[in-house]
Amino acid sequence: MQDGLTREQLTVFFTRLARRVVEVRAVTPLPGATGLRTACATLADGTRVFVKTGRPDDLARLKAEAGGLAAIGGAAAIRVPDVHLVGGEGRHAYLVLEHLDLAPGSPEAYARMGRELAVLHRRQSPHFGFDRDNFIGATPQSNTIVRAWPDFFRAQRLLPQLRRIEGGDHAGMWVEGGLRVAESVDAFFPGYAPQPSLLHGDLWAGNAGFLADGTPVIFDPAVYYGDREADIAMSELFGGFGAAFRAAYRETWPLDPGYAVRRDLYNLYHVLNHVNLFGAAYVAQAQGLIRRLLAEIR
Repeated sequence: MQDGLTREQLTVFFTRLARRVVEVRAVTPLPGATGLRTACATLADGTRVFVKTGRPDDLARLKAEAGGLAAIGGAAAIRVPDVHLVGGEGRHAYLVLEHLDLAPGSPEAYARMGRELAVLHRRQSPHFGFDRDNFIGATPQSNTIVRAWPDFFRAQRLLPQLRRIEGGDHAGMWVEGGLRVAESVDAFFPGYAPQPSLLHGDLWAGNAGFLADGTPVIFDPAVYYGDREADIAMSELFGGFGAAFRAAYRETWPLDPGYAVRRDLYNLYHVLNHVNLFGAAYVAQAQGLIRRLLAEIR
């Protein structure tokens, strides 16, 4: 693997953290997540595990991912990889997950994903937020518990992203429009009071797949309790999950008519995050969302 992370090192890491001898027979690098490295490790008994590694200061991010997978798994609604180990050793932090062979999904499989996501969203809480902060990609994500959803989305989603942009290379007058949207979040909820549903939080096509039998699997979460529409909006961004998924979700739990407008509000958060993570390529998309949202509140 990159940065000198070898089969021998993984053997030492796994053994120390698991407190038993764990021999790694082979390591196959895989395309990495933002700022992290990933690989498939084959153990001496033939078991394969998925390994995600980073620097010591990435340990909080990896622990948050493990906690998010545990929260979704605990809802017993939709499949997630099992967490085997998470910890740090020397110059590396790492997360070891169940390795799953994933394949493209059929329309039937996507419909099943839609139904199972609706069941996940039925896992609810009295408050918005989560019991720990976590990360959206490589960006810290605050999850302080509050009662009012518009306050949560304004203060802990839109404003942190906009403030990061204000201090960076892509600031401009368009950010003022984003701030006006954030100040006016309440205007997007006429007659609609969302309940705090357990969300995946980063539900795009790259964070989902299917087992050979069509079982849906979701991973790389950024969990919190929020408006379920935020997950649905993200599922329609960057490619989306298709008509069968959308229809099955809506048949299981119909959406409020105002979702069509709030979809842009929720996806603005993710596009702003992409501006902060990846730069100018996403500025025009953010500007377009802001223009449409401002037109709704004038």
